Amino acid sequence: MSNTSTKKKLHYGRFTNRNLYPNNMQYDNDLESEHKELFLQARKFLLSFDGIVETKKERITTYSNEKGGICHLRTMPYGIDFGFLKGAKMEDNLGLLTGNGKTIRVLPQKEWDKKLLNII
Repeated sequence: MSNTSTKKKLHYGRFTNRNLYPNNMQYDNDLESEHKELFLQARKFLLSFDGIVETKKERITTYSNEKGGICHLRTMPYGIDFGFLKGAKMEDNLGLLTGNGKTIRVLPQKEWDKKLLNII
């Protein structure tokens, strides 16, 4: 029996990748990170809002509601990043968001600060 015949077809959200092992998903990498606890706190916070849907993709974990995408979340060498998909339209009075692209802005976090996230 060849190795390819043991691979499973996986569904994450509406995306399918027939030759992917679960440990190749970014979500699994986040759970193996030294910043796992910070990632899990942020994930719990995002999922605490009504209607939020988590979608695990090969390269990123995203969060959306019925109106569309809101943000992505991933671990980084320094902590975690919240990537706001329409961040360029957000008011950033505290100057905490990074990035200069057309749409996405990132909120890097080294430690959990729920008060800060409630401001954003």
